[in-house]
Amino acid sequence: MGNPIVNESQEWLEEELAKVEDWEKKQNGLWFWEKIGRLPFKIIDKWTPAFIQNKIGLLLDELVQYIQTGGAYLSSVSKIPSYYPELAVRTLEDVEKLPISTMDAAVEKITGNRRKLATLQGASTGIGGIFTLTLDIPLLLSLQIKTLQDIAICYGYDPNDKKERLFVVKCLQFISADIVGKEAILKQLSQFDAEEDTTREVLSELQGWREVVFSYRDQFGWKKLFQMIPIAGLVFGAFTNRSAVNDIGEAGKMLYRKRRIMERLYKAQ
Repeated sequence: MGNPIVNESQEWLEEELAKVEDWEKKQNGLWFWEKIGRLPFKIIDKWTPAFIQNKIGLLLDELVQYIQTGGAYLSSVSKIPSYYPELAVRTLEDVEKLPISTMDAAVEKITGNRRKLATLQGASTGIGGIFTLTLDIPLLLSLQIKTLQDIAICYGYDPNDKKERLFVVKCLQFISADIVGKEAILKQLSQFDAEEDTTREVLSELQGWREVVFSYRDQFGWKKLFQMIPIAGLVFGAFTNRSAVNDIGEAGKMLYRKRRIMERLYKAQ
């Protein structure tokens, strides 16, 4: 089967953009109990052996490495045919020509598969309580980054590009940010493709690596509180990891979708 022809009117694109912006407005809610998210990790910091604390600390190094080189997370554009098995799509240039609805369908399929994987992973690492919890965090980070990279590819963006790796980290920050932070990140991302100065500004902000990682880590604190209990953590680990990947999948879809819609609206002018 050949590539479907893009047939999207400016009116349709504007309607779809309005839907994304409505979703953005709904992201301003903040659960009260998320504010106590640091509690489980304060307990970890105080009572666990140094080698476990060091394991959590590796998140910092991994995120720095990811920005600079892609680290071990990098998804390959060679996977494109598997995302669109019924279409003659082989390159990012081919993907860019697809209808946004086709891109959306591919992302939904990927996110669904990753939710299942996250559920299994959370259940497996939840069995051992606090010790396997510290292993679960970097594994979950890896899965979320891979999910965002695959979403990027589905919308025609190359995750090997350093600029796109910055966008991925901003998506991670968006999920863990408070209301004020979310608004600031959305403003940045809406101008992400506008000019080079924007990219340099984002890179400058990301020099605060430790704050980025700690906010990401603490955001899961309350969700994983009960995962610290051996055996019972199996259920909570499965639920929280599934929820985490679902959240990042939804945010990634909306934020990348908005970029593609805005680009097409700009070209239509």
